[in-house]
Amino acid sequence: MFEPTTYEIVIRGRATARILRPLLDDFACDHDSDGVTRLIGEVHDSAQLHGVVAHLTSVNAQLISIAPLTITPLTVTPLTVTPLTVTPFTNTPDTQQERTTT
Repeated sequence: MFEPTTYEIVIRGRATARILRPLLDDFACDHDSDGVTRLIGEVHDSAQLHGVVAHLTSVNAQLISIAPLTITPLTVTPLTVTPLTVTPFTNTPDTQQERTTT
């Protein structure tokens, strides 16, 4: 049984929306500055993966790589709160004098 997996497919060049239209519902598209198009999306079974590859090869896209992405779950560390120590302020003649001289 094939478990849904997130794949990254890298294509040489800047693929147009016309070429990618059949894939845009399932994949996010990103055009990198290094001249490649990256498609990232979830593939539910091997037949879907073969269909994606078949479409890309039928439009003469140059596949650079197809790789599953391993997404690691976030580890949340509990926040520890240190109690604030408050020193009461006393209004004495000494503190009033310090304020006026500074």
